[in-house]
Amino acid sequence: MATDKSVKLILIGPPGAGKGTVAPKLKDDYGVTHLSTGDMLRSVILSGLPLGKKIKAVMDEGKLVDDELMGEMILAAIQDCERGFLLDGFPRNEKQAEMLQNILEKEGLKLNAVIQLAVEDDLLVERICGRLVHSQSGRTYHEKFAPPKVPMKDDVTGEDLCRRSDDNELTLRKRLDTYHTQTAPLVDFYSKLGLHSKVDASLTPAEVYAQVKTILDK
Repeated sequence: MATDKSVKLILIGPPGAGKGTVAPKLKDDYGVTHLSTGDMLRSVILSGLPLGKKIKAVMDEGKLVDDELMGEMILAAIQDCERGFLLDGFPRNEKQAEMLQNILEKEGLKLNAVIQLAVEDDLLVERICGRLVHSQSGRTYHEKFAPPKVPMKDDVTGEDLCRRSDDNELTLRKRLDTYHTQTAPLVDFYSKLGLHSKVDASLTPAEVYAQVKTILDK
């Protein structure tokens, strides 16, 4: 049941930290709109609006969407969020963080919190490299934490499970190196604003979410 409190927050975390588990619960409890940059990019392109056409042209050329276009997209998205928002995947660097602060100030909005889901790299490797997927349904399992009843077989259909090609240690550690390089300046930026909080995301999902709620309900 959503509360009456309007919450505006940023969720920072590496692959496998549990952002995808926390976000739906925040949506249920606070009524926030989950703004994932990947979903937003797909949505704005499909909209056919002028901004979507500009972004599509950039992506069709194989280029990264620049900060200015990202800013336009974020502004359009947060203007539609009456009950608050949860930003996931933006900002990724200090320049984007400064731009976001300017956007929010112009809109008369303030962030409640910037929450970092922190997990040791070795545990993330164990979490992600043990993932098993039923490609037809998208059902996921884990060799250690949520194994299928029959090894490498889907519980429902009995069909084979597989691993995603990028769920390997070499690829993951490269992604984690990039994440750490980008995140350190962000943590410093939001710490100076008194907005940054760190959550121990190595705990159970229920314990992690309890920490997040404690921060937001202060």
